[in-house]
Amino acid sequence: MNYRFSPKGVCAMEITFDINGNVVSNISFMGGCNGNLKAIAKLCDGMTVEDIEAKLKGNTCGFKGTSCADQLAIAVREAMEKGA
Repeated sequence: MNYRFSPKGVCAMEITFDINGNVVSNISFMGGCNGNLKAIAKLCDGMTVEDIEAKLKGNTCGFKGTSCADQLAIAVREAMEKGA
């Protein structure tokens, strides 16, 4: 199932991905640091929600209390809990 998430407190305006059970694929960010976010999307493709959370949750960007990577971790957990 495709899931769309509106991140908060970061430059990216939207995160989309597919989730099947707890496996995440086809991650895409709209806005933000293009090259870095493409790399994060490629590295996380096929990972489980738990693996993404373990690697990315709590990551910050500059003086922000969050980052696009942290928001991805939040998004995939939300999607799994909603049964997307």
